[in-house]
Order: sequence, then structure tokens, then C-alpha cells
Amino acid sequence: MKFDCVVAAVVLSYGAACLAAQPGPSKQEYLRLAGEVEQNLQKEILDKWFPAAVDEQGDGFHENFGNDWKRTPGRDKNLVYQSRLTWTSAQAARRFPAKAEMYLAMTRRGAAVLADKLWDKQRGGFYWSVDASGQPTQDGATQKHVYGISFGIYALAASYEATKDESALNLAKQGFRWLEEHCHDNVNKGYFESVTLDGKPVTSGGNPVGARDGQKSMNTSIHVLEALTGLYRVWPDPTVKARVREMYEICRDRIYSDPGYLTMFCTADWQRIPGEDSFGHDVEAGYLLVEAAEVLGLEDPLAWKAARNLVDHALQYGWDEQRGGLYDSGKMNAEGVITGGLRTEKIWWVEAEHLNALLMLHEHFGKETPRYWNAFLKQWDFISEFQIDHANGGWYPTVHADGTPASRTKSDRWTECYHQGRAMLNVSASLRRMADVAPNAQAQGPSRL
Repeated sequence: MKFDCVVAAVVLSYGAACLAAQPGPSKQEYLRLAGEVEQNLQKEILDKWFPAAVDEQGDGFHENFGNDWKRTPGRDKNLVYQSRLTWTSAQAARRFPAKAEMYLAMTRRGAAVLADKLWDKQRGGFYWSVDASGQPTQDGATQKHVYGISFGIYALAASYEATKDESALNLAKQGFRWLEEHCHDNVNKGYFESVTLDGKPVTSGGNPVGARDGQKSMNTSIHVLEALTGLYRVWPDPTVKARVREMYEICRDRIYSDPGYLTMFCTADWQRIPGEDSFGHDVEAGYLLVEAAEVLGLEDPLAWKAARNLVDHALQYGWDEQRGGLYDSGKMNAEGVITGGLRTEKIWWVEAEHLNALLMLHEHFGKETPRYWNAFLKQWDFISEFQIDHANGGWYPTVHADGTPASRTKSDRWTECYHQGRAMLNVSASLRRMADVAPNAQAQGPSRL
């Protein structure tokens, strides 16, 4: 028995030593993958929307495209869609100088439709959606929604960062001040989900992201954090900073829970309401928490703890270990255990956010474990083989668990290029940054761990 214990200890010690000595990815592999990601970004994302989505008969961008990228009917302009294309083109202009003139024209076009059609010139605030004449329509005929207002601010801040057009920054400031005056909850903190067109809180009924009867949603909250983080980068106003910190703490302390999940809906005073777990929002929020902490200049280990736990929880319950790819959601109990109702669709934005979060964790924790790098490789392989439409180009919005297509359109008011655009921009930059400090392949051998 003693001999067996000694042998077991030696084997465990040897295994740990081998793992510690296992070489990480090489410079060449990082650069190879960065090239693949950038090709995907250019060919399957940016080239599909810019300048192809320009609305020649109206303002901003056309929103509806079929699976073959032919335009389908639709003249309304939706705040979220127009904002997300504006943000993406602004980021592309900064990354790709050779095409910067075209991308700058795109982000100026987007900023113009936000100012001319989607901004309520009489009462202030952004409409949720408008028709060709600028009259509010659909969900926005009677209400303004903080989820959408956040994206308007986010887009205009990015547009200013790329173009230096003061008009974009001024409208972003107006958007924030209107949000602050009409939507901030001065009692419980955070923001109301919806207000009337003239800015009075709506406390009954639902909103476009599912919050009901005075609830506050995880979805709106993480995107308010995202938007105000982007605004603070270009406008270091003390009130903006205070609200970034407030939303950061709400997302970290009220919406996030151990062992690693987000509560989708809370009461007005932030009491958690049991429900489903959205794996895509979990991994996205991990990235947004780390981003906000960095912009605030915080050395907060809780941000990294939350980000890691959120990804670990998603890998435990929502990861397709066989094929790669992250599932959509599942029913969850109070302890954070997925108990059933697993929805196994693989949705474009979920896959993109997961790829981004996995590489972020690899860059931060890669010396401790190869787990995130191995999952990143499998995730990228799944995206490259199945999420891409190799016949018509672009990303399928949804595929089944086995990778077969499940959607017949490429673009609508909720389906566009921002999630995958941001992920590819971040991932390619991170891979090149890691390549700068990685050893050459000849010195270390294979790097697929």
C-alpha cells in the first residue's frame, strides 16, 4: 500500500511537471490565426455590410437581407441596428487605414441618421425606431428604451473617436444627459428600462429585451455599462465616470453570482428573480467587466474572477465538447446549476463573444492552464467550418447543434455585424500582441495543447 502511494505521488508529480513544462502557442501559430481571423473580418463581416448596406433612397443603412444577401423589404430605421453599424464602421476605420476613407464615410452616415431621424428634436432622447419620415414606429411609438439609447451613445462616442467630428460627441453628450435626467433611478441606482416619449418611467408591461412590470434586466444593464465605458474613453466627465463605476458595481455585485452566472431579471431594487441562464451574455459580460475596470483604472481582481467564473460555468453547462460551439441557454436553479431546458442552437453573437472571452482568459491565465487556448481553437474551428456560409458568404445567424443552418436571413433589425465585428477586431489584435512575446516554433515544438 505504501509503495502504491509513493508511485501515485510520483506519477502525479511527473504529470504536473509535464503540464508546467508544456510549451504554449508559438509566435507562428498566433500570427497564422490572426491572419485567418482578419480575413474572416474583412471578407465575411465588413465587406458584407460596407458599403453594401447603404440606403441610397434614404438615410443610414438598409437593414434587411436574405440568405443570399439580396435586399428584402423594410424601410424603418431601428436604433440598435443603425447604431451597431455606425460603431462597427468607426472601429474598422481605425484598424484599416487603407480603407479608412470608406469606413469613415459609413460612420458619418450612421451618425447622421442618429441625429437627423432617430433623435427626438422636440423632447430629446433617441426613438427606438422610425419610419422614412422620422416618425416613431413599432415598439417605439409610445416609449423610449434604455437598451437602445445606450447603443446610440456607444455609436456616437466611437464615431467621434474615429472622425473627430465634434457634432457626434455633442450628440453623445446630449444622449447621456437625457439618459441621466429621465432614466436614472436615483433611489435604487441603475437605470429604468423604458420611459414614455417625454421621459417618464414606465413601470408596467414589457420591453424589447423582456423586462416586465418595473423589472431591471441584465441585458440592458451590461450594455449601459458598455456604452458609458465607451463614452468615458472620449469624454472623461466626472458624472460619466461615476455612472460607469455604478454600473460596474451593479453588474459585478447584483447581477453576477458565484459560481459564475448572471441573473437575467431583477426587481426595481435589484432583488434577483430566478430564471434561465444565457451563456452568451455570461461570457460577454465577463469581457465588459474587465474592459470597464481597465478604463476606470481599477486594479480589481474581482473583475477577472467574475470573467473566469462566467466562462468556466459556460464551459461546464453550455459547451459542445465534441464539436465546439456554445449553446444558447438553459434553465437554472438558485445554485447556478443548469437543470434542463437546454437550448442547443448556436447563435452568431454567442459564438463570437465566446471566442473573444476565451482568448482574453488565455492571455491572462494561459501560464496556469491550457484550457482556454484549447477551447479557443475548437471554438474557432467550429465558427470557421459551420457558422460561416461558404456558399453565399457571411455568418449564419443560427445553426443547429451539429452545425447545419437554421436561419434564412443574414440581416434584420436584430441581426447585424457588431458582435462578430468586435470579436474579430479584439481577437486579431490580441493574437498579434501575444505573438510579439511568444517564442518561435522551432524553439518549442507543437503548440496545439
